[in-house]
Amino acid sequence: MFHPEDLSFHGTLPLTIFEQLRQLLHQMAQVAETEAVVLTQDILLSIPVPQKKQQFIVIISQGFSALLLGSQEEPEKLNLQNSVKMEDFNDAGDSSLPSEFLISAQQETSIDATLTFDQDAIARFLQKLGNTLQHDSQAYQTLAQYCQSLQPNDAKLQSYFSLLLLSIFTKEKAIAAQTEYPYVSVCQPVEDALKEQISHERLLNQLTNQIRQSLDLSVILSTAVNHVRDFLQLDRLIIYQFEQNSARDSDSHQGGTASSQALHHSNTWQHSGCVVYEARAAESIPSMLNYREAGCFVPSSQCWDKYRKGFTLAVDDIEKTYVLSQCLLEFLRESQVRAKLAAPIVFQEKLWGLLIAHQCSDRNWRDSEKNLLQRIAEQLAIAIHQAELMQSLTQEKQLLEQRVSERTQALQDALIAAQAANRAKSEFLATMSHELRSPLTSIIGLSATLLRWPLGKLTERQSQYLQTIHNSGEHLLVLINDILTLSEVEAGKAILDRSEFSLRSIAETSLQSFISVAAQQAVNLDLDLRIDASCDRITADLKRVQQILWNLLSNAVKFTPAGGQVTLRAWLEQNTAVFQVEDTGIGIPEDQLSLLFEKFQQLDTPYCRQYEGTGLGLALTKHLVELHQGRIEVESVVGNGSVFTVWLPGVEGQG
Repeated sequence: MFHPEDLSFHGTLPLTIFEQLRQLLHQMAQVAETEAVVLTQDILLSIPVPQKKQQFIVIISQGFSALLLGSQEEPEKLNLQNSVKMEDFNDAGDSSLPSEFLISAQQETSIDATLTFDQDAIARFLQKLGNTLQHDSQAYQTLAQYCQSLQPNDAKLQSYFSLLLLSIFTKEKAIAAQTEYPYVSVCQPVEDALKEQISHERLLNQLTNQIRQSLDLSVILSTAVNHVRDFLQLDRLIIYQFEQNSARDSDSHQGGTASSQALHHSNTWQHSGCVVYEARAAESIPSMLNYREAGCFVPSSQCWDKYRKGFTLAVDDIEKTYVLSQCLLEFLRESQVRAKLAAPIVFQEKLWGLLIAHQCSDRNWRDSEKNLLQRIAEQLAIAIHQAELMQSLTQEKQLLEQRVSERTQALQDALIAAQAANRAKSEFLATMSHELRSPLTSIIGLSATLLRWPLGKLTERQSQYLQTIHNSGEHLLVLINDILTLSEVEAGKAILDRSEFSLRSIAETSLQSFISVAAQQAVNLDLDLRIDASCDRITADLKRVQQILWNLLSNAVKFTPAGGQVTLRAWLEQNTAVFQVEDTGIGIPEDQLSLLFEKFQQLDTPYCRQYEGTGLGLALTKHLVELHQGRIEVESVVGNGSVFTVWLPGVEGQG
């Protein structure tokens, strides 16, 4: 009986012979009577395991099974994920090749190879391969089924393989003896590499300039996809965006444009996604635009971590790489994909998507093509990040504008409400003042009449009572008049009755009215007029100006202690009349100056108030000055006194 394990061997082979052995095993897979399964190292491309310089091919069928394992490392270091070693196959009838088939003097690239047909050795290799792929439950179960299906090789198929194997070694030996090396210019490969590099840099510069000049992400991505596809002569180039939010609207990518919704990101992401951009070489190639992944991707965080760290996946033949992923393999077949190259689009450690190149036929991806696609993906990541930042800034700006608008509207509403309330208050005070002034006038008039009653003499107590009634009535009438005037001014109903009068005359009259009051408090009054007799006229509301001066003099006399002095000055500055009232009173603290012209404000506390008054005088004075389009200022030093200065425009120089 034929023993296939006699052909098993372990030794160092030229790389060319090893590749011929690989092709021979692929040929045997086609010859097998039943459908054969072919597993190669390509199934590890998308798996996050350390990539070693190790190659293998496993053929599994009912009539013929074999394992070819090769490594360019030292034999004792050769393994798969630190577990599959050459020693594992030594019990499978290991034998050495004749010396004429082995490499000598390291003249050619060599590889340590092991070929075995032993069922147990193949099963052990599949089990350890399954352990490496244990994160993928489907692949793990599939490999376990392959282990159980192993059977002894058919004698006819084994003999056929032996003849083919012998022909390879015989042919290789003959070629080695007759090899002639044609002359090739040393400069030509260097020149070709430089031209290719220059063309790559030119393409990258075009893409970089477009990113700098445009903020329209859809234009940048669509243009880049078309240019790169043409440049690399691809059958299809797509941009696949991963879903970043499970609640995202399913229609956010319709039409092949990256809408603003496609740029919202969160810290949580899923392994499913959508094709958002596509460029095809011909209409006959099926479109993948708007395709949504429906479960073919295995949710392995390790796998996606590789992409996040910049891993570029190169698949020369999907039939070899995805033999254990039937779902994805069937989809790629339906899409006419035979080879693919995928580069991650990553920014700020977030995996946004993949830039994927498709070829409808086998294609051996060169390192220069891998590097170019990876650099283009990096540029697209910059463009996407730039657009995301711009969108974020735009949203923040819109939100800020909305908040400012809302706040402004709220302030306007509050101002309108406050103005309405103030007008209502002023109207109420005006109404009440009118209602109070009528009976108060009667009280003042009748009390004055009784004080001068000619028909009988009043007792001293009666005279005192009547005088108190009369004085209190007059004081209350002044207060009501102030409230009424202030309400009219605040309500905008006050009208100036302008007339021409003498500046000197009004100053003298105002000061004269306080002589008796000042004498009672032992306060000296002084009038300082700096007015030219030829220019002594002012046009203003005489009554309002008198009230301004009366309020300022009243305050000065009230807050000046005995022995102090109050001075009224008047002069002209161009067409403006200036009144100044200076006292040597108690003065005003600097921190309270801002409250001086507020309504109902007095600088002494209401619990220990020493001076009479409601706090309306200065507030009314300020309103009356502003009603004349003038201004009032105050200077004060605590303990030394105060100086109030009023400017009233509207002087006419007449003699």
